[in-house]
Amino acid sequence: METISLKLELMKPTHAKEQIYCKMTELNTAFSNWLLQYDELSKATSKVYKLFSADKLPSAIVNQTIREVKSQKKNQKAKAFRRFWCTFNNQNLKVEKENGLYKLSFPTLEKRVGVPVVAELYQQHWLDKILSGEAKLGAGELYKKKGKWYMSVAVSFEPKVVSSSSKMMGVDVGLNYLAVASIGTNSLFFKGNEAAFIRRTFSSRRKTLGSNKLLSVIKASKDKESQWMKNLNHKISRQIVHFAAENGVRCIRMEDLTGIRRKAKSKKDAGRNLHSWAHYQLQQFIEYKAKMAGIQVEYVNPHHTSQTCKCGHVDKKNRKKHTFVCVKCQYKLHADANAAINISKAISGLSKKKNKQAA
Repeated sequence: METISLKLELMKPTHAKEQIYCKMTELNTAFSNWLLQYDELSKATSKVYKLFSADKLPSAIVNQTIREVKSQKKNQKAKAFRRFWCTFNNQNLKVEKENGLYKLSFPTLEKRVGVPVVAELYQQHWLDKILSGEAKLGAGELYKKKGKWYMSVAVSFEPKVVSSSSKMMGVDVGLNYLAVASIGTNSLFFKGNEAAFIRRTFSSRRKTLGSNKLLSVIKASKDKESQWMKNLNHKISRQIVHFAAENGVRCIRMEDLTGIRRKAKSKKDAGRNLHSWAHYQLQQFIEYKAKMAGIQVEYVNPHHTSQTCKCGHVDKKNRKKHTFVCVKCQYKLHADANAAINISKAISGLSKKKNKQAA
């Protein structure tokens, strides 16, 4: 079984509901800290809550908190939890759909409620799979971030049977081209000019807002830009995995870019900073979508993937901007496509650490 996590925003809860969620969090945090000091924690059941408080807290939350505190106590270095969010197992958390609106149903201090959620298209895809029985809903955590309430839920699914094909795809991420996916010499390109323009526009707008000290508006601008980039990452990753599936690819390979930061060289390229462009997020999206489609994912070491020719000659002079021309054999190809091909061949070897994490 493969597992992914969905971060679902609760749709504008009323002030009364927010107060209930806050009260639940306060009670649960105090209870979890009480459990840390409870001598018989290893034998604790939901009945011990009565020893802690006369205030009501759903037994579903109490049981889950006891299990989590038991698990975390061994690794808990601090003497107290700063905050312990309420969690629900799949027996107490349900996904519902009414009049085209997705809801999460869970117990609260007063009663069980069905709360509408703001579900993006890719999230709706998974919620529909849960409703149809194609995927299984796991535990959910109710938490607040930047003034909004969310439910983070785990979703488990059986990946499709992996293709017996020997075809490999390489995916190179960069500045001018956000991604290039290559299966042999058959390549799919995603230009970065629109993303760069959007980023420069947001950046310029925030500079103006900063001079006027409009901090709340700056924060909203950052959130809007982040959401725009996230949606684009979903679009690109979906097309890449579809391209792989159409061509019978068995495995998608990408560079392990852990610790690498590629900075823009000029103010004009400021919107194309690869580090701020969420390349890690893009790789994550490709990975989980690939697994869902029954396609394996591997990471390779990034050394010399953009400088190596198919004849084996390695030289910085081989690449000039978007063009790759081998100074030894004169082989010519789009530079990013050549890099993607080298990634598919894992010319620098597989990344042991990254592949272990992805497994």
